[in-house]
Amino acid sequence: MKDVAARAQVGLKTVSRVVNGEPGVTADTVQRVQEAIAALGFRRNDSARLLRKGRTASIGLVLEDLADPFYGPMSRAVEETARAHGTLLIHGSSAALPERERELVLALCARRVDGLIVVPAGDDHRYLEPEMAAGLATVFVDRPPGRIDADAVLTANFAGARAGVAHLIAHGHRRIAFVGDRPGIHTAAERLRGYHAAMAEAGLAVDASWVALGPTGPDRVGPAVRALLEGPDPVTALFTANNRITVTAVRVLAGRGLPVALVGFDDFELADVVSPAVTVVAQDAAELGRAAARLLFGRLEGTARAPERLELPTRLIVRGSGETPPS
Repeated sequence: MKDVAARAQVGLKTVSRVVNGEPGVTADTVQRVQEAIAALGFRRNDSARLLRKGRTASIGLVLEDLADPFYGPMSRAVEETARAHGTLLIHGSSAALPERERELVLALCARRVDGLIVVPAGDDHRYLEPEMAAGLATVFVDRPPGRIDADAVLTANFAGARAGVAHLIAHGHRRIAFVGDRPGIHTAAERLRGYHAAMAEAGLAVDASWVALGPTGPDRVGPAVRALLEGPDPVTALFTANNRITVTAVRVLAGRGLPVALVGFDDFELADVVSPAVTVVAQDAAELGRAAARLLFGRLEGTARAPERLELPTRLIVRGSGETPPS
């Protein structure tokens, strides 16, 4: 500031006013100060400026997998909200590993981010209690936190799955399979619960062999789907519990002659252009991100209330695959 003031032939206070956009400086003086800053190649040190205020103007977002298309709209929505608040967003991916989630979260805490938005990989978040007690704003999204009270923004997974399976039942199906993620994951468990509820409400028994749970990679899902469709009494419909599973199921079904009904949880790119187009239970990933960011910045702005749990509705998008009758 002294160098800039000397070059522009103004006082230190004038430089401060120009840098911080304060009033009371003539246009000519502002121009001289800005030209001096540019000539000297100086940049304002935002870290030092913000630390004086006790804030870093940054937040962390820990997702399960940055490569998963579902998290793209969510991340973008959080980033846009952060930008509107003059805040930098730092991303990280837990790879669905609880230890990796904890490592990332604590690394972000060590960098003194103002707040965190976390898609949980684990089911015990008591490690965050000291940070939250010290004032760290924290919101969980997509899945609830484990063993602590904190804000959470979720999708109506149970209701969405129940509606999707009920749609298949309404189109004449009785032998309906559920292909899902690992049952220890909250979203997977809720969608499985919705499947069982829809079947029970229709008076339909569920054969244990119709439920296939596990990792969502094609090396597990492909054989599981083929097994459900083979044998003397195969299922006539599939309810697939997330976008990755649905994509693999579409590939398996593409190589078969007999039609099989399909409803997937999560919309995905090109779902409307394959043949038949895929009927889905869609959740609004972008709104999940926006709602979580709104909660977070509300906390940062001093909102004092008990932790909130928001549940966003799903939407059944009818495109053709879910309306295929039993063969």
